[in-house]
Amino acid sequence: MKLSIPKSELQRGLSRIQSIVEKRSSMPILAHVLLEAEKKPAQLSMAATDLEVGIRSVQEAVVSEAGSLTVSAKKLYEIVRELPEEPITLESTENSYLTLQCARAQFTLAGTTAEEYPSLPDFKPGKLVHMQAAVLSTMIERTMYAASLDETRYNLNGVYLEVEPESGKLRMIATDGHRLGCVERILGADVQNLAGGIIVPRKGLAELKRLVDEDDADEIELGFEGNSGLARKGSVTLVMRLIEGEFPNYRQVLPKETTRRFVVAAEELTRSLRRVVLLSAERSRSVRFELRKNTLVLSSKNPDLGEAQEELDVDYAGEAVAIAFNAGYLLDALGAMHSKEVEIGLHDELSPARLQPTDDADTFAVVMPMRL
Repeated sequence: MKLSIPKSELQRGLSRIQSIVEKRSSMPILAHVLLEAEKKPAQLSMAATDLEVGIRSVQEAVVSEAGSLTVSAKKLYEIVRELPEEPITLESTENSYLTLQCARAQFTLAGTTAEEYPSLPDFKPGKLVHMQAAVLSTMIERTMYAASLDETRYNLNGVYLEVEPESGKLRMIATDGHRLGCVERILGADVQNLAGGIIVPRKGLAELKRLVDEDDADEIELGFEGNSGLARKGSVTLVMRLIEGEFPNYRQVLPKETTRRFVVAAEELTRSLRRVVLLSAERSRSVRFELRKNTLVLSSKNPDLGEAQEELDVDYAGEAVAIAFNAGYLLDALGAMHSKEVEIGLHDELSPARLQPTDDADTFAVVMPMRL
């Protein structure tokens, strides 16, 4: 293998795979990147996988000799990042070493043969749906925070995708049992092409978010079939293994009614919560909400530290109610919504709260209460 490639192209391709390669694994090869050079078309393909999520990125290059090998993904990226803005020459040797030459700098990295690297799934779904990258980015951001981190509840370790039959909207939902995030969007494409009722894992979704947030991201192609998912943006292909299991009936935890509603400035509420939670119990992060006429009182108490209280003006004329929440859950939901104002709906001290941006009727979050 011998080729020349601009530093910016090589660095960009290598940066995409850094979060996928396994840093600590029983298979050291998973910490490597697979490099494959082709003469027709002249290109360098970079691939990485952790056996659950895989990515392949193709960059244009001037290829003198075709070939392939694997080297440490982290070390190669660190070297390339520090090189000057000059074309980089990559050349492999017979014993699977890789030589890098850039200006007057030269490095030699130990590698392995490409045959030792696990193959990425050759997955080609029957139909792909085209989505605007910005829309998909928003949907991921407004749900992924609520996915469970508890590995024993594997069916909650991702975001659930389904197509609402009546409206034809694509819906994404995530929950960890204590809070829930939901967002719907009408897509110009035929969303019925997307398999209904699939669970996309957190790591796969995080990589998809990075992909759609790239500067040149405009449109993304999505496809799901069986237990595999695929996303494509230009010359970059992301494949992932879906979570096999049944997502719980999330409709059971949705508030049946919210008899007490008020609108509050999201930034003001966020800052107040951050202050009041400083004196809450460190484990529960419990903050008490006391809703009175035109006033919301936030308070916390910790026997070892002291007490905190702050009042906010709200437009409310209903009956008083007191309820407690985990402040972290509320802050996560508020941060994901990016809205100036949020409507909060409550029923009583034992019922969950519903948070909804005033400028987006298709986004909401549900947070379960805590015992006072």
